[in-house]
Amino acid sequence: MTQRPDVPVEWVRRLRGLLEAFPEVHEEDAWVGVRWRVARSTVAHAFGGEDQLFRIVFRAEPDEVMAFRHLGPPYFKAGWGGNVVGLILDTSTDWEELAELLTDSYCLQAPARLVAQVRTGGG
Repeated sequence: MTQRPDVPVEWVRRLRGLLEAFPEVHEEDAWVGVRWRVARSTVAHAFGGEDQLFRIVFRAEPDEVMAFRHLGPPYFKAGWGGNVVGLILDTSTDWEELAELLTDSYCLQAPARLVAQVRTGGG
């Protein structure tokens, strides 16, 4: 079996900085890689694949899921979960765009009281 590489530490730190800015998000080790959760819902999961590429998956609105399916690399529709999408993390990742996508994922997964804090800038 091919080993899965660990996500580079600098990328995990950068993701941590984006995700832990949201109210009540916590980081934990996943079965592979690292994930960030709010309550019992996963906001994002970063991991290395057997193909040695790094990915981050997160949630998206249904219309965005269709867009991800058609955009192609570095974007993709995950093979599980109806609204799970992602992108390949590499040296050309657009971190500003990723921050927006992770904000959307948080707002889909978090309780309404926490989403209100993010939407009004109080988080």
